Amino acid sequence: MEAVLEARGTGKRFPGVVALSGVDLALRPGEVHALVGENGAGKSTLIKVLTGVYQPDDGTLLLGGEPVRFGRPLDAQAAGISTIYQEVNLVPLLSVARNLFLGREPRTRLGLIDTRAMDARAAELLGSLGVHADVRRPLRTLGLGTQQMVAVARAVAAEARVVVMDEPTSSLEPREVATLFDVVGRLRSQGIAVLYVSHRLDELYRICDRVTVLRDGRVVHTGPLAELPRLRLVAAMLGRDLDEVRREGSTRFDGASSVASGAPVLEATGLARRHVLDGVSLTVRPGEIVGLGGLLGAGRSETARAIAGAMAVDAGTVTVAGRPVRTGSVPAAMAAGVVMLPEDRKADGIVPGLSVRENIALAALPTLSRAGIVSRARQDAIVDRFVTRLRIKASGPDQKVGELSGGNQQKVLLARLLARNPKLLLLDEPTRGIDIGAKAEVQGLIDELAAEGLGVVLISSEFEEVVEGSDSVVVLRDGRVVATLHGAEVTEDALISALAADGD
Repeated sequence: MEAVLEARGTGKRFPGVVALSGVDLALRPGEVHALVGENGAGKSTLIKVLTGVYQPDDGTLLLGGEPVRFGRPLDAQAAGISTIYQEVNLVPLLSVARNLFLGREPRTRLGLIDTRAMDARAAELLGSLGVHADVRRPLRTLGLGTQQMVAVARAVAAEARVVVMDEPTSSLEPREVATLFDVVGRLRSQGIAVLYVSHRLDELYRICDRVTVLRDGRVVHTGPLAELPRLRLVAAMLGRDLDEVRREGSTRFDGASSVASGAPVLEATGLARRHVLDGVSLTVRPGEIVGLGGLLGAGRSETARAIAGAMAVDAGTVTVAGRPVRTGSVPAAMAAGVVMLPEDRKADGIVPGLSVRENIALAALPTLSRAGIVSRARQDAIVDRFVTRLRIKASGPDQKVGELSGGNQQKVLLARLLARNPKLLLLDEPTRGIDIGAKAEVQGLIDELAAEGLGVVLISSEFEEVVEGSDSVVVLRDGRVVATLHGAEVTEDALISALAADGD
């Protein structure tokens, strides 16, 4: 069967980064094609090439067998390619009906927008999807799930030849997910090609016919999804050889850690946030490194942010050193001794225009000042202490942090956090984007800090790093804890088996 949309040998480069290299993808009429891969695999870049956001540097796009080039998203839309994004990409101040028919509004004989006809058609379309809302209301007054269903309805109404769904269920309730799957079935029956992107394995195996797996910008597998067991799919995404791993989902784990002892430094219980976390609990003792394992979107970073007060929760409690901590409050968490190294050090961590001294002292300024005046001597003492201890390589404390290597920038951030004398250290991707030598140094520092009695929560997309660096691992999938590994149970095989297991 000829593909309705095909990418051949697609390549896309950015300064210093090869985002896509020789990628082939064929979307057939009436087929739901899964596109999977870990963070940075190239999924978003490929979608943007297919929908005209990016122009490929190499390769050819074929639409109906004919070469095509989309200079902008509007060209792709005009060619019959609709996209439903994870983040609702509509106009919140306009009415629901206007959003549904934006750019293709029904007109009167005088060329004016026929509001009455548009509202009637909008209500009918939404009703067919099980959504009952006043289509005259501004979109922003609806819940996020309903807004996402409006985006789905817009794609359906566009009479598309290809529909791209990028994490479409991330904001939906179970009832809405079921409705979405009905829509996908309808599109399939109408001969429309669907490209479905999701990190939820249960969804993929429920509705998808074929799968393409990307890793590091390259295709590592394409074929019928039913012929690819879950373990093999996870292995392809992560680049692991699982020929001898236990059959999928064969084991669940529970046990007792013998690594750390004493009263817990952290007890997080029943952390829940709609569409994000579902009753996550974990305990960290002094001197213990607890890893959070899971694929992209599993809820690892969200769990850390909830503990650090950077994300409000609908339910759950956080206790640090035996004392309850008010959730949703960063100051309360910091006052209790909780600090967090963010995943994106450039966006959320370092201040590149400030010096090493200023970056390290930033979090400790309240303790370094009297009557609003910062003591330079006390500041220098802390900075010198951590520059030496963390072996930060810089021309001096006055060098701008933006001029340092990635590894040394990460050490500066660690120094800033340690300057507060914390009880619990949350590390989100602490070695991402740094070279092998710096990575080993950072990993060594984490071990040293734990040995001194600091509680550590470690998040990493590299399973090897989580396994080798953790005393125990809490495995997350779709915002829920699906396994807890202790001691000798902490292996890559066990972690991957837990991730690939069938949902309850």
